Amino acid sequence: MTARFHIRTYGCQMNVHDSEKLANLLHHAGLRAADSEAQAELLLINTCSIREKAEHRLYSDLGALRSWKAGAEGRVLGVGGCVAEQQGASLLRRFPHLDFAFGTHNLRLVPSMVSAARQGVRQAQTGESHSLERFDLPQRHPAFESRTPGRAFLTVMEGCDMFCSFCIVPLTRGREISRPAASILSEARQLAARGVVELTLLGQTVNAFGRHDLRRGRAGAAGALKSFGALLGELARIPGIERLRYTSPHPLFFDEALLRAHAELPELCPHVHLPLQSGSDRILEKMRRRYSAREFIGIARRLRAARPDLALTTDLIVGFPGETRADFEDTLAVVREVGFVDAYAFKYSPRPGTKAATMDGAVPPDEAQQRLEALQALQRGLTLDAHRSRVGTETVVLVEGPSARPRATASDDAGASAPRQLRGRDPYHRIVNFEAGAGCVRPGALLPLRLVEATPHSLIGASLDSAGAPT
Repeated sequence: MTARFHIRTYGCQMNVHDSEKLANLLHHAGLRAADSEAQAELLLINTCSIREKAEHRLYSDLGALRSWKAGAEGRVLGVGGCVAEQQGASLLRRFPHLDFAFGTHNLRLVPSMVSAARQGVRQAQTGESHSLERFDLPQRHPAFESRTPGRAFLTVMEGCDMFCSFCIVPLTRGREISRPAASILSEARQLAARGVVELTLLGQTVNAFGRHDLRRGRAGAAGALKSFGALLGELARIPGIERLRYTSPHPLFFDEALLRAHAELPELCPHVHLPLQSGSDRILEKMRRRYSAREFIGIARRLRAARPDLALTTDLIVGFPGETRADFEDTLAVVREVGFVDAYAFKYSPRPGTKAATMDGAVPPDEAQQRLEALQALQRGLTLDAHRSRVGTETVVLVEGPSARPRATASDDAGASAPRQLRGRDPYHRIVNFEAGAGCVRPGALLPLRLVEATPHSLIGASLDSAGAPT
């Protein structure tokens, strides 16, 4: 009987993609995905340590999984990701029912670690690898089914050399290393051949791709040197690839080649996630972000000059050590001036091993919460304004599947007979909910819609007939 696995994933897009890589590796090792954890003989938890809450969630989950491990003979439990990279050996000591832990550079070792665990070997495999071999993973197994038909993540670089004072990433993901361009293009062609129409390029500082090799005049094993903008141009020429995205960039690495790509490549979606973190120059300096508020605004303006309809989203931290009310007001001012379509805002969370964790001037929790709520209220208004400005226009969504938005009905009977509601994502990375109608709309399809309503979190679309009128 074929062994079954299940993967829990916490954290960012890089973690989501790492879990996809793990699933593919396990398929190649002869395992298959389970429909639920209860049916699995192998359970992997892919962890995140960017905030304290995520780390504590892992400890709680591992405690609760004692009963899962004891529920059937031969079950294997493993933990990977950023927390495992930092604390692999201590996790094994703290949780005797945990079989193995693996770091962010050791995905390729997981099948052999599973085999060893079945023989009673408990181990932790962590540590940074500077070898490009970690990018050399097998092609998608025929049994591997993507949860996102029509779109895929594609790793172009890993690690970070920026060492922002609040960020744990250089300690958990290692130093910056770019994947060979030839390998990236080869995987992109394989994905296009499988029906992928939208690629999201991934990296901790994704637009820093190739910068060290270019600076050193070194081609490496990949062949010709390439900037990130040049890589986007080559990817856009692959038949079948209709949309390109990337995340997460650093504001410092928007060079002329990347700006030209936004101006010249129709395949490059008109959306950039541009992390601000703070609008206060004083706090930005303490964060080691290496730009001022004015410089950030200048980058946003240059991007919009290249692509006037560009949608900008961002990351923001409130309550950083030493942040005053005046510093916070500076953040609100920059958010208003840039006009972000959306923002992911969080209260500062100290991470062991970072410089900020030793800084004085902690903001009281109640004050940090008030600032967070004020920032979120401002952004909700900006998001709704941006959505309302698009009502009456047309867009094209990549269909994802059933909508998470509850449908308003007069009664349960009405709800039972109402048309099925689906969701998709448009080029601006906005969620659009729409009724499927009588036709068959499959996930992964590109579907033109007219936008007919705006909500604070999404847009409502109506399908078009051949004449371009709402149906």
